[in-house]
Amino acid sequence: MRYVDEVLQKVIAQNPAQPEFHQAVQEVLSTLSPIIERNEELYRREALLERLTMPERIVTFRVPWVDDKGQVQVNTGYRVQWNGAIGPYKGGLRLHPSVNVGVMKFLAFEQTFKNSLTGLPMGGGKGGSDFDPKGKSDREIMAFCQSFMNELYKYIGADTDVPAGDIGVGAREVGYFFGQYRRLKTVYEGVFTGKGLSYGGSLARPQATGYGLLYMTKEMLKSNGVDIAGKTVVVSGAGNVATYAIEKAWQMGAKPVTCSDSTGWIYDPDGIDVATLIQVKQVQRARLTEYAKARPNSQYHEGKGVWTVKCDIALPCATQNELLIDDAKALVANGCMAVCEGANMPTTMEATKYLQDNGVYFVPGKAANAGGVSVSGLEMSQNSERLSWSFEEVDSKLQDIMVNIFHNLDAAATEFGMPGNYVAGANIAGFKKVAEAMLAQGVI
Repeated sequence: MRYVDEVLQKVIAQNPAQPEFHQAVQEVLSTLSPIIERNEELYRREALLERLTMPERIVTFRVPWVDDKGQVQVNTGYRVQWNGAIGPYKGGLRLHPSVNVGVMKFLAFEQTFKNSLTGLPMGGGKGGSDFDPKGKSDREIMAFCQSFMNELYKYIGADTDVPAGDIGVGAREVGYFFGQYRRLKTVYEGVFTGKGLSYGGSLARPQATGYGLLYMTKEMLKSNGVDIAGKTVVVSGAGNVATYAIEKAWQMGAKPVTCSDSTGWIYDPDGIDVATLIQVKQVQRARLTEYAKARPNSQYHEGKGVWTVKCDIALPCATQNELLIDDAKALVANGCMAVCEGANMPTTMEATKYLQDNGVYFVPGKAANAGGVSVSGLEMSQNSERLSWSFEEVDSKLQDIMVNIFHNLDAAATEFGMPGNYVAGANIAGFKKVAEAMLAQGVI
C-alpha cells in the first residue's frame, strides 16, 4: 500500500466521527502523491506524514460565564496548535455552535498550509468555542471572552501563538480577549491580530481576506487570458470576507449580484450595494431582509440558492461545505468559468472534482483566502517594530503576497505534471516548506 494511503487510513481510524478533518486530510494527501513518491523512503522513515497529520497539542477547557439573568452558562473552549515548524502558531478563534474538536482540527490543519503559502514565518493553529454570540448583550460577550482568556492566556504569546478573529469574532471580541490577556500577563505585546487601530491593529485588516481573494482571482484569470472587468460575480456570505470581496470586485470593474447569511440570500440585479450591506450587517447586526427593504429592486429568498444565479465567477465566502455537487452542476450549466474559495473548505471534494472536470478554474481556500492571515502577519511585524504602516502600504504588500502565492502554486502544479490544477499546486507548494523545516529540526 502506498504511504499516502496508509497514513490516510490511520487518520480516519484514530480520529473517529470527525468528518471535516478526514475531508481536509484526504483532500491534501490525495494531491501530494507526486511529491511524496519522489521522497517516499525518506518520508516514511521519518514518519513525516504521520507527524504532519497530528497536532503538536490540543488544549480543551471549560468556559463558565454568567448571563444577564444571573444564570451560569458553560461552554467548551479549544486551541489546536498544529504545526510550529516555520513560526509561531497562527490562526483565528471561531465562536459558533458548530465548533467541536474535529472542526478545530480541520481548520488548524488547513491553516498550516495556508500560512506556509504566504511566505511569512507563521505556523498553523486554530481555536474557538461552541459559544453563540448571536443575541448576546455586550456584557455577556465580555463575560464569555474574559472567562475564555482566563485559561487560554497560559498557552499563547507574541512568539508562541498569535490568535485572531474568525466566524463570530470581530473587533469587539478581539478587544475583550486582548484586554483580559493584558490584565492577566501584565505585558503589552502583539499577541492578537485584528486589533483596533488605537491599540496596535493594522490598517486594511478587515478588508484583507476579501481584497486578497479578488487579487488572487484577478491574477489567476489574467494568467489564463481573461479580464475580470465586466464579469458577473456571485458571492455567498455577508461577513467581512464577503463584504470586502464585493467591494473589491466593484473596484475591479466586475459586478457582484448576490450575498447570503444563515437564513437566506439576496439577488440584486443592480449589483450589491456595499454601503447598505455594511449598514445592515455591521452596524444594525440585522438579517438580510433589511437589505431587501432598503433596496426595493433586490430580491430576498429564504434558504440556499446563491449558486443558481447565472454568473461568470463564484466566490463561496460563508462556511465549510456550502457548495455541494448539485450547486457545482448548476454553476457549470450557467456558464461559470471560475470558483475561488473565500471561506475555509466551502466546496465538497465531489463538487470540486466536478468543477475541475468541466473546465472551471478552481483555486482552493488555503491559497485564495490567505489574504487575511497575510495581513495578520504584517500586523505582527508592525507590532514587533512598534510601527504603523499606511493603508496603501499594507494593501500593496497584500497584493504582492497574493500574486506570489498564485505563481508559486501555478509553478508547483506544472512542475509535478498537473498544469492548471491549482488545488494540487497549493497543497504541494505549502507542503514543501513545512516538510523541509520539519526534517531540518529533527524528530520533534
